[in-house]
Amino acid sequence: MSTTLIIVVAVIALIALFAISGYNRLVRLNISVDEAFSQIEVQLKRRSDLIPNLVETVKGYATHEKSTLEEVVAARAKATTATTVADVAAADGAVTQALRGLLAVTENYPDLKASANFLALQEELSTTENKVSFARQFYNDNVRSLNQAIKSFPSNLFVSMAHVSIREFYVVDDPASRQAPNVKF
Repeated sequence: MSTTLIIVVAVIALIALFAISGYNRLVRLNISVDEAFSQIEVQLKRRSDLIPNLVETVKGYATHEKSTLEEVVAARAKATTATTVADVAAADGAVTQALRGLLAVTENYPDLKASANFLALQEELSTTENKVSFARQFYNDNVRSLNQAIKSFPSNLFVSMAHVSIREFYVVDDPASRQAPNVKF
């Protein structure tokens, strides 16, 4: 009888360990997704903080490019109020498009392109854009892992207990990134 009791207790302990392990895995993955999204927000905040300096620098050289400058400022304002993943991604795309327009305008101003302040800001913006891109990828990797765990057996048995749900990927609608580059020889 004691051997049977030991086996029953061992099976119950294994089931409990299995349940705890599955639950903890889902919780860890969910926290990782939240952390990854926070990293995107940190990098977007960094970019947002650079924009006023960039706009002021360009404003001094390109006084008649008011609409482009206003577009950048408006996109930045919208980006600072976005909260959901979809809204943040949409605002991120709008800021990226506006910055592209601003940087395209600067091509017409050789003095601006030669300005040490502008070059430093442009380099900082480029570095920040790379960090934003890496943060997006890190977030999407974590979302993929969480979503796979939620949909896979046996971890799907613990989804309701862990209070996790499918998360949406961070997708920036950037029409320019879908266009094939125009190559001429």
